[in-house]
Amino acid sequence: MQKPKERVLIVGSGFGGTKAALELAGDPRFAVTLLTNDLNLRYYPAFYHTATGGKRANSSLPLIDIFAAKEVTLASGSVTTLDRKAKTITTADGTAYPYDALILGLGVVTNYFGIPGLAEYSYSIKSVAEAERFKAHLHQQLIDDRQPDLNYVIIGAGPTGIELAGALPLYLRRIMKLHGIKHRAIHVDLIEAAPRLLPRLPKDASRMVRRQLKHLGVKLYTNSVVQGQSADDLTINGKPIRSHTVVWTAGVTNHPFFNDNHFTIMGRGKVGVDAYLQTEENIFVIGDNANTPYSGLAQTALLDGTFVAKNLQRRASGKTMKSYKAIQPITVIPAGAHWAAVCYGGLRIYGWLGWALREAADLIGFHDYEPWHKAMHQYMTAYGDQDDCRICTPAVK
Repeated sequence: MQKPKERVLIVGSGFGGTKAALELAGDPRFAVTLLTNDLNLRYYPAFYHTATGGKRANSSLPLIDIFAAKEVTLASGSVTTLDRKAKTITTADGTAYPYDALILGLGVVTNYFGIPGLAEYSYSIKSVAEAERFKAHLHQQLIDDRQPDLNYVIIGAGPTGIELAGALPLYLRRIMKLHGIKHRAIHVDLIEAAPRLLPRLPKDASRMVRRQLKHLGVKLYTNSVVQGQSADDLTINGKPIRSHTVVWTAGVTNHPFFNDNHFTIMGRGKVGVDAYLQTEENIFVIGDNANTPYSGLAQTALLDGTFVAKNLQRRASGKTMKSYKAIQPITVIPAGAHWAAVCYGGLRIYGWLGWALREAADLIGFHDYEPWHKAMHQYMTAYGDQDDCRICTPAVK
């Protein structure tokens, strides 16, 4: 009698969940279901590019293409409840999904820290829809006012804030020209509550990125606390900055599913896991959700998804699962055209070579989920513009 397949339910189509599904696809011992509220893999490193005139396709890979001809069931829904006894996950529409092994890679959600007005008035670029909304605002503001905003304010000097601050001045100058607006100063401000930019990176890297952004004309505010936002201004350290364009990149928190379903929560609000990234028997937590040393980074999520999938295969073969070993990722942060900072241990690379390494990393990143010919096609979407603007679109054709 043939042994029934082990039902593996993967929740979340981020870097970790998608990679785990790919690793298990085609293994006849498993029946794999990928449950997600977004049927696209969000390629977060490219969102700043989409938000500053780049193509939507560069930051979004349809799951139906990634899993074409692969034995993975795609299911759409927002998870709400875990029934540990019945071994099911239930979605908001009441659908229950059974599992034998559960892999949770739900990602994080935006956290405004209770600051008044931010949720109502600020922009974000954590999804394609949010990036497009921000981009549309930039164009509409130029159409309405025939001049740039008094200040374009980015809150949070982590990687996303740095990437956006580096790209925004050049993009604004380009679309102002397309809108027929010339000789107007552009003020891009970057706000950070910590004493320096990129507070999780070494001080020397922070210093070089600071120098680059100042060269681009970005005004930097460190040790600056955001206290509130209205329709017309942002209050920083008790003083208002006039702006209708504020982008929040500063805060995230773990997905509420984990608190709602009584998981063990550790430092930084992450879920406690054992040496196998297991939080309870046959429940694995990966990527941004897990309390591991480099949680929150894309490369870590990719590693986690691969690790759990390989361990499930080892277990199915009657072998002992291996213990998890955290690996420090290489950090590559663009800051303006053809400039990036690279940090890995004691290694530092800045400038054009850093940018070239970032380009190579994107191609390799796409190949982690697609064969080379598809990865190259995806990589090439970085070249070319996409602005849904009635003024700019005819101009660039």
